[in-house]
Amino acid sequence: MDTLIAVIVMFGLLVAIHEWGHLYFAKKVGILCREFAIGFGPKIFSTKRNETVYTIRLLPLGGYVRMAGDDPDPVNIKPGYEIGLTFNDAGKVKEIIVNNKSKHPEAKVVSVESIDMERELYIEAVEDEEESGLKRYDIDRTCDLIVDEKREQIAPWDRQFGSKRPWKKAVAIFAGPFMNFVLAFVLFVIYALANGLPQDTPAIGGIAGGSPLSESTFEEGDVITTVDGESVNSWNEMTGVVQERPGEEVTVTAERGGETIEDTVTIDGVPVQEGSSEEVGQIGVYAETERSFTESLQYGGTQLYEVSTLIFQTLGTIVTGEFSLDDLAGPVGIYDATDQVIATGLLTLIAWSAMISVNLGIVNLLPLPALDGGRLLFIIAEAVRGKPIEPQKEGMIHLLGFALLLLLMIAVTWNDINRLFT
Repeated sequence: MDTLIAVIVMFGLLVAIHEWGHLYFAKKVGILCREFAIGFGPKIFSTKRNETVYTIRLLPLGGYVRMAGDDPDPVNIKPGYEIGLTFNDAGKVKEIIVNNKSKHPEAKVVSVESIDMERELYIEAVEDEEESGLKRYDIDRTCDLIVDEKREQIAPWDRQFGSKRPWKKAVAIFAGPFMNFVLAFVLFVIYALANGLPQDTPAIGGIAGGSPLSESTFEEGDVITTVDGESVNSWNEMTGVVQERPGEEVTVTAERGGETIEDTVTIDGVPVQEGSSEEVGQIGVYAETERSFTESLQYGGTQLYEVSTLIFQTLGTIVTGEFSLDDLAGPVGIYDATDQVIATGLLTLIAWSAMISVNLGIVNLLPLPALDGGRLLFIIAEAVRGKPIEPQKEGMIHLLGFALLLLLMIAVTWNDINRLFT
């Protein structure tokens, strides 16, 4: 249960930050965002604030931001339709009731002759069949369209995704993955501040129980000066000498408050990797750590770069033909790995969440249909061509891409299950 809760909270945070990036920057470039959703399926929570409905849905499998113009119209009002209208203090239409008009006795019922809810924002309609003239009603820019008692704010053309220049569209789309990188950086910094950063001095920061050094006279704070007669001046030098001597009995010298301490220890031999006969030496000592805000910021940037590089190297195996499904992990694989991470403590879970966030950001930027990278590719094509790709064609390509990604996810999940049980 702890693992399930941790996975839901972790992915909820990663998805929320990703979608918040889309939401915040889309609003900044003037796009109306109808809904900010975490999860899919039926709503379990909903609230509206500043034009946007914030929802939490039942299935915690992702999230989305529904931008105006990027979603189907709720209804197409044609000439001859009877609709109900209510008005604001300025005399403009503030509500258009499409059906169930009897539930809105305050509404004026009219028969539509022509209507434009995107550009000119008007309705021409007949209020009474006996009247020969048409009346023109101006529509407020924040007018609500009510269909089956569900409200949805209309989107004038200048508030729609499609009306924006390519660079504004790109900002709104790129912002999601970008926020994943920002979150990863922040989590790495938090990890470094809470855990401390290992120092490159050969000082003993801690001794593992049951290790060779735990049975010696050495204590935390001692500074190791020689191992097996070899002088060491840094942590890397000390561990390098130890790793070269698995199973050997060696003399270790250290300094403590100006005094020299010497003892003999037998170095443990540990397999280089699981199932390997090759061993490296360990004496069960931890490096001294230091909490520094400046160094933690540097650590955050370094880790972000190194994890990103590792992911790109893995993705590069697709090009070289060395790719294997074992290089990927789906929900089952991530759940199993998270279960192991939780056993090592909260700080490790924070670092793990940062790495997953980097993964999410990079994968979303891949130039594949249905991903943010695929959408950016269409935006680049629009900038080059001077006009957008036809929405129907783009939609079909994204739908095909989504289907292929779903098949890949099924294959990866099946591989995770086999790997877990075998």
